[in-house]
Amino acid sequence: MAENILENSVIKLRAPEITDIDLLYTWENNMEIWKVSNTITPFSRFVLKRYIETAHRDIWETKQLRLIIEAKNQSSLMNIPVGLIDLFDFDPYHQRAGIGILIANKEYRQKGYASEALGLLINYSFEVIQMNQLYCNISEDNEVSLQLFKNNGFEVIGVKKAWLKTRNGWANEVMLQLLNPAPRIAKS
Repeated sequence: MAENILENSVIKLRAPEITDIDLLYTWENNMEIWKVSNTITPFSRFVLKRYIETAHRDIWETKQLRLIIEAKNQSSLMNIPVGLIDLFDFDPYHQRAGIGILIANKEYRQKGYASEALGLLINYSFEVIQMNQLYCNISEDNEVSLQLFKNNGFEVIGVKKAWLKTRNGWANEVMLQLLNPAPRIAKS
């Protein structure tokens, strides 16, 4: 049996299903999360339904990949949706994409789910999609997310000064990058 690169003993990454609409509606419209996702308007169920109905298209066509993070509950053998992980702005020519992650509810944070999901998506990106690099942009004050990405091999490559408008003024944004450790070197 083939190994599922999007699953381990702790979590499973899966495509969104039509039955996830209410869950996605709650997560996407949580204004506490908007500041990290650069969202300023709510999502309708209609828009989310249309997104799910077209989610079967591949990353080369849509330039993005969104997966549900499910925590494996060993006692009930039921998986619990705890968040989302995304590849976005996929550039097939330069083989790179941005990556973002959300553990939606506070009770599921600080349990290692984000790190597990990030590790699986990094491996998938480099081994299956054969990307050259991943990057992320994180507010300078989001220490938990900065540490998550650093712990998974991302390196700070720059700071965008006064990049994010907040209720309290302007915030810096940190850009991090992870290069594929086994790149295919172009011949000159």
